[in-house]
Amino acid sequence: MDAVIAITGGDEVGELAALVGWLRAERELQSAVRVRRKDIAETELGSGLDVVSVALGSGGVGVALAQSLSAWLRARRSDVKVTVTANGRTVEVDARRVSDPMDLISRVLDGDDDTGN
Repeated sequence: MDAVIAITGGDEVGELAALVGWLRAERELQSAVRVRRKDIAETELGSGLDVVSVALGSGGVGVALAQSLSAWLRARRSDVKVTVTANGRTVEVDARRVSDPMDLISRVLDGDDDTGN
């Protein structure tokens, strides 16, 4: 199973590149991080924006992803939103407005029913 991470707001391409670099710097995540194209919706004329895909296997990859993504969000200076989709659930985390992004992200990665989605 994969966690798919999309970024909106700010310099989306630059923020995506920064996120990929940040995640790949984590030993537990290096081989699990991929950049890929989102599927094109029927109403879109061109290709979708790139997203980050992280293969969630055994060995604590989900925990490492939640921790690393939370730290990355706290370090952001721009107003970006990160959308994480996994286990059939989606959560949007605003870098400027969520005090504990790790809790929200962990719930989605763990499949917790208390995410509100």
